[in-house]
Amino acid sequence: MTLTLGFIGLVTTDMSAALTFYRTLGVDIPAGAETAPHVDAVLPDGTTLAWDTVEVIRSFDPGYAIAAGGHRIALAFAHGTPAEVDATFSRLEAAGYPGHVAPWDAPWGQRYATVLDPDGNSIDLFAPLGEG
Repeated sequence: MTLTLGFIGLVTTDMSAALTFYRTLGVDIPAGAETAPHVDAVLPDGTTLAWDTVEVIRSFDPGYAIAAGGHRIALAFAHGTPAEVDATFSRLEAAGYPGHVAPWDAPWGQRYATVLDPDGNSIDLFAPLGEG
């Protein structure tokens, strides 16, 4: 058996707010999806992001509780250049999303930044240093 990643699923308390954030990030999400209980979007590299509302999850898992405290997982989106990291971070902050870690040059050779989506998930932005 070969293990492959099928999709990345996110649980949201507000589908409309979540989809607005990810569209601002640059994800191509079908129009009119804001009222759906489940939404899929395929990234250019073939990775599927999926969102489910808390209500949908609780329909088959009545004991489901939203995690509290620090993040357990982060989504990291590759950018071509450090300038693109800075621009995406600025665009998201200007749209009202909290910048969690401002862009910085990490010792592992990447420009790195973190913003929080409407559900408090860490969304990392990165690019190799020395380009752009």
